Amino acid sequence: MYRVRGLKLKLEHKKQDILIAVAKKMRIDRKDIENIKIVRKAVDARKKEIYFTYTVDVQIKNNTKIKGNIIDGVEVLSINYKEPQEILEGNQKLPYAPVIIGSGPAGLFCGLFLARQGFKPIVLEQGLDVDNRVKKVENFWQRGNLDKRSNTQFGEGGAGTFSDGKLTTRIGDERVDYVLKTFIEYGASEEIACLKKPHVGTDIIRNLVKKIRNEIVFLGGQVYFNAKMTDVNINDNNVKSIIINREIEIPCNVLVLAIGNSARDVFRLLYNKGIRISPKPFAVGVRVEHLQDEINKKQYGEYANHPSLEAADYHLTYKDKETNRSLYTFCMCPGGYVIGAASDQGQVVTNGMSYYKRDSGIANSALVVTVKPEDWGNETLGGIKYQEDLEVKAYKMGGENYNAPAQKLIDFLNKTPTTSLENTIATYTPGIKPSNLWNLFPEEINSVLHRGITYWGTKMETFVDERAVLTGVETRTSSPIRIERDKKTNISINTAGLYPCGEGAGYAGGIVSAAVDGLRIAENIIITYAKPLETTTLSHKDLVNAKDI
Repeated sequence: MYRVRGLKLKLEHKKQDILIAVAKKMRIDRKDIENIKIVRKAVDARKKEIYFTYTVDVQIKNNTKIKGNIIDGVEVLSINYKEPQEILEGNQKLPYAPVIIGSGPAGLFCGLFLARQGFKPIVLEQGLDVDNRVKKVENFWQRGNLDKRSNTQFGEGGAGTFSDGKLTTRIGDERVDYVLKTFIEYGASEEIACLKKPHVGTDIIRNLVKKIRNEIVFLGGQVYFNAKMTDVNINDNNVKSIIINREIEIPCNVLVLAIGNSARDVFRLLYNKGIRISPKPFAVGVRVEHLQDEINKKQYGEYANHPSLEAADYHLTYKDKETNRSLYTFCMCPGGYVIGAASDQGQVVTNGMSYYKRDSGIANSALVVTVKPEDWGNETLGGIKYQEDLEVKAYKMGGENYNAPAQKLIDFLNKTPTTSLENTIATYTPGIKPSNLWNLFPEEINSVLHRGITYWGTKMETFVDERAVLTGVETRTSSPIRIERDKKTNISINTAGLYPCGEGAGYAGGIVSAAVDGLRIAENIIITYAKPLETTTLSHKDLVNAKDI
């Protein structure tokens, strides 16, 4: 096996052209190539003519000679594939099944791996299963009726269920392949394993999470919805049990907290219980929307809207010298929508979402400025209040009906209020209200936004477009806290049996990295404990068992 990097093919190429290019690079006959596997596929739009670039693994016939390790400037590496190492079960007694709080990517993959290893976990989710959750969310978008327990933040699949479904990650972890292969196994396109910027869209990910949940149940695990953890009982720094919906006690000595970055009530509960938590930086800002065609033209030039090219994206950064803060684009959604993502009454939160085809015609991205614990006096839970104050302010500016304050980008740069947003490209639901976003943020944040957007306009002229719209407020970029855990065992540093996990605990930043952290926690549990002797079956009229759905 060899890995060939840097193959460059035109937009109109066919599969056979990859084979031809590989043979040419390796200086061998095409007949000597037995198999080709695409490892990486990306678009190179840096010059006037656009290409696809490939990295491929190549299997050639025995005794086929290649001429050295460097051929035509392309590195050809011998690949030694390793079989996955078997995870040996531990020997500590585990009286009860592991309990997982949260059914986002971290919770689902933790539960899936445990179930596949025979540990029969219990997964508890305060929101509803994905089908009923979608109904709740659509009711909120259409009528402004918010369900605090089941919304775009809480419910089966986590916040990623209502997103672009991005599967990009910068972590170099072999578990990434496990996550992508699982998604492919359950219906995602095989291309996600090789694309530089893979995504599945909100429509695909909704089906994937259901299938993962069904496997957990099939393997003997349990998944319950409408099951909110309202208390945790700790004795001698050991987890003993949890309380669900203020009345159901579940004994447990292994508790995985895969709670998501919006679980503020749980953060406060843990803090009051003395579990070690520290504040961490995050970022706040607005959503910007442009016509997708304009982004395509900027990125692809004359090849814009070519059938071989997806809707174009962008990523921009700016370092503000006056404040030492960074402004950057975050969670860019080509061909998507800006959505209402509140999870509590009297607050407005924005997020971006797109379907697999990314065909809304509107591009959106968060424009966010870094904030740090010093901004709230280094108080442990101060970041939560910082977020909430902005969200309440946005709610009031939007008319106190979950409409969001919005402003034309040109008006923001000119520091003039927007008086009308009729016939604009704004997509936010439930609705928008013309506003002056300078009244939303502190002066320091506004100034960074202003200087950064102005700077970007000099680098990407289509960015400062008279049709572009800003909608606020974006606050849920990452968790405002970190639940401290041991680097080796991943157990809370002062509470035995408690495993902080995923994005909400401060250890991930997206669907894939959260799923990987869930796998990591599952492995730690497996190598420590023997399979539980018994499991606890919950029976209560207010709980929804996945088997009954």
